[in-house]
Amino acid sequence: MPSGFELEGRLSGVLEPQTGHSAKGDWVRQDFLVEVQDGNFPTTVCFSLWGADRVKELEKCAIGTQVKVSFNLSSREYNGRWYTDIRAWRIAAVNEGAPAGGPATAPPPPAVEDLPSADFGDDLPF
Repeated sequence: MPSGFELEGRLSGVLEPQTGHSAKGDWVRQDFLVEVQDGNFPTTVCFSLWGADRVKELEKCAIGTQVKVSFNLSSREYNGRWYTDIRAWRIAAVNEGAPAGGPATAPPPPAVEDLPSADFGDDLPF
């Protein structure tokens, strides 16, 4: 099994942190959303961060920032249904080492107005 995956995209949302207490002590979990370009259409992926130190990494990234997320995938079965967890273990702004003044985000995806028209007119060969 691969030891980890990486994905780059735009940080599009941060959900409220969840906290609790278990036999191992206090815990914190925070979910966040990353939008990636998948062909002509954007796709949103929801990641989970576990641990206060990793949640602090997320606080360094503003909504709209291009980020690189390192993560692991795992699935588990419960009562005949399968659940998949996308657990991030690192998140960082893509432009951390870039010189100041450079663009921080990728170009926006094409708008609906940029897509070709469905009206083909009389250019059909028959």
